[in-house]
Amino acid sequence: MSEFRIECDSMGEVQVPKSAYYGAQTQRAVENFPISGWTLHTDLIHAMGLVKFACGTANRDLGKLTGTGKRPLSDKEVEAMLKASQEVSAGNYDDQFPIDVFQTGSGTSSNMNCNEVISNRAIEILEGDRFAAEKPVHPNDHVNMGQSTNDTFPTAIHVAVGIAIKEKLIPALEKFQQSLKKKSEAWDQIIKIGRTHLADATPLRLGQEFGGFARQLELSVQRAKLALESILELPVGGTAVGSGINTHPEFGSRVAKVLADETAIDFVEAENHFEANAQRDGLVECHSQLKTIATTLFNLSNNIRWLGSGPRCGFNEVIIPDRQPGSSIMPGKVNPVMCESMMQVTARVIGNDGAITISGAAGGNFQLNIMMPMMAQTTLESVNLLASASDAFVEFCSDDLEANEEACNAAVEKSLSMVTSLNPHIGYEKASKLAKEAFKSGKTIRELCSEQKILDEETLKEALDPMRMTEPQVD
Repeated sequence: MSEFRIECDSMGEVQVPKSAYYGAQTQRAVENFPISGWTLHTDLIHAMGLVKFACGTANRDLGKLTGTGKRPLSDKEVEAMLKASQEVSAGNYDDQFPIDVFQTGSGTSSNMNCNEVISNRAIEILEGDRFAAEKPVHPNDHVNMGQSTNDTFPTAIHVAVGIAIKEKLIPALEKFQQSLKKKSEAWDQIIKIGRTHLADATPLRLGQEFGGFARQLELSVQRAKLALESILELPVGGTAVGSGINTHPEFGSRVAKVLADETAIDFVEAENHFEANAQRDGLVECHSQLKTIATTLFNLSNNIRWLGSGPRCGFNEVIIPDRQPGSSIMPGKVNPVMCESMMQVTARVIGNDGAITISGAAGGNFQLNIMMPMMAQTTLESVNLLASASDAFVEFCSDDLEANEEACNAAVEKSLSMVTSLNPHIGYEKASKLAKEAFKSGKTIRELCSEQKILDEETLKEALDPMRMTEPQVD
């Protein structure tokens, strides 16, 4: 018993770890949900602390905390509560959030976890006894004033995801885009053969190919910004069902303003609180953009993997940096591990989108979505995975990619698709026959044309100039 203390809630007594900052309601949830061992993402914990700070600030400025309601707080107590909220937001008490992700679908358990921690920490700041039954800074009456889990928990989700996208994902994608753009510029004069359907196609420049990759990343940055835009409306102010019962009419807008100022993100109060409380469509839209980014990164890393295949029996047109030995049995083998890592990450994110979609569609019944803790965890996982994988790919792969100009050039002259540039001179049908003859004989298009005097040498040289084939022609 020396390891525990007794706390009470509306259902009676509960044994709580002796030194814990949380209380009875948190402990009940710990006992009720021994599901995965996954606790809330730290990004969400920090956002919850920030939301409580914003709510406390709004209530302070509205005179609610120090007014004539139940147990008004002194200015000193208000400041202690706000300081405790900031400490939670700063990550000082991450270990005091032990509840499993797969809990009550509204997040009530975690909301009360946050309220209890802030309450007890505020009492400690005031040099009071945080273990006493009477709470001078009360978790419900003060920390949760003017709030319901149903509006503050989804608000915290939007804030957490928004911050993660702004501070982690967008910078990582921008850095990735610049890395590929530099390669496209450096490799602009290296000619290689194109491939469509995995079959030989007409020439292009390696720089053009990587310019296409860089544009994919540029569009991914735009999609990340759209993902952020989809969660700017905050449910706070709607309280239990969207009606705003037990809160000040200005509360939602004031909280949103504090959060916008603190994060430099354009958060605003929801236009319609009944929609904002009940549905998580904005989060579904947000994750759909993350899924598209994941699709892009899977495609990109797989293309680079193929371009680096070899070194002797593949394309080997780009040299992927060696990161580690690739086989426990084949000496000297090295694998494209960063590409494989990225492909696994993006597969996970694409899979996550299914969970988010069904949660948004089926989890929103009447005035509440009951899948929110899982939706928060999954979305934050996707954002952080995409950001971390992009940073690692740039550092350990794309920045150090090298062009194998010899391998790029080697296949160009042998390609049967070189015949495409002869279409304007000899027509499609004749060019097709020429390609088939070249394949059967093992000769190049240029050799056959010279032997058969298909065109005069000057015209043939111009028509079969690989560099000329990489741009549109006026004539």
